[in-house]
Amino acid sequence: MKIFVAGGTGFVGTVLCETLRESGHSVRLLVHRRRDHGPDGMEQVEGDAADLDSFCGSVAGCDAVINLIGIIREFAGRGVTFEKLHVEATRNMVAAAEKVGIRRYLQMSALGSRPNAVSQYHRTKWRAEELVRGSGLEWTIFRPSLIFGPGDAFVNMVADQIRKLPVVPVIGDGKYRLQPIFVKDVARCFVKALAMPETVGNAYELCGPDRLTYLELIDTIATAVGRSRPVKMKNPLLLMKLATALLEQFPIYPVTLDQIQMLIEESICDGSWQETFGFTPTRFGEGIASYLQAN
Repeated sequence: MKIFVAGGTGFVGTVLCETLRESGHSVRLLVHRRRDHGPDGMEQVEGDAADLDSFCGSVAGCDAVINLIGIIREFAGRGVTFEKLHVEATRNMVAAAEKVGIRRYLQMSALGSRPNAVSQYHRTKWRAEELVRGSGLEWTIFRPSLIFGPGDAFVNMVADQIRKLPVVPVIGDGKYRLQPIFVKDVARCFVKALAMPETVGNAYELCGPDRLTYLELIDTIATAVGRSRPVKMKNPLLLMKLATALLEQFPIYPVTLDQIQMLIEESICDGSWQETFGFTPTRFGEGIASYLQAN
């Protein structure tokens, strides 16, 4: 199959495109600017997901569309907003697929997406889902928990804190739980879904086999980088929210209120997706050991 991929140059997209190629698919990759030395064996087409006319014609001739576009933090001054990149980009991807007659469509969402979510991130992801569900396409939606793997932002950030700081900062009590999933396992689900008609019209919550509190997650990362269990500095949740409300406007500040909310409300699921896709996901400790050097 020839697959049109939007959002394919990021952390997850790079792995997914490689997995698609390894599985025998060809990839047409939407990019802002074509690179002379782009990904091997992938066709690049220029366009802006927020501008339907800029890329719609490039979707023609493909057999499926995969939309991975998403951001974890807004920079409104640069035009980087949840509304634009979650909702409007999805609206355009759906419209392009419908216009050129493509039926198969896969959408990246996020675990926790729902209409009444506290975080704007989750609310806009849900609205994007609604656009997909309301289309006439043969859609499948994936809602992963925290995704980890080579080049990720979150696990590498915590690893750097463990290596460089005398204590590791923790928001609140650190007892909130996450169920991280390996990036290659997410990619594998997307690729397998293309050949599984039974996944059409379904949304799958993706999570790994390990349900960890944030405190346990820190200790597991410490082991992977060859450190003993680090000292953790728990910062009162209310104080963190007050400080973040004042400082999140500055790009250098590492966290937003939206991100704090998503962290403390947990990101876990029952793992029932494994029954459909037929494989056991990578353990967190095993996965991070494959790319975090113990130094």
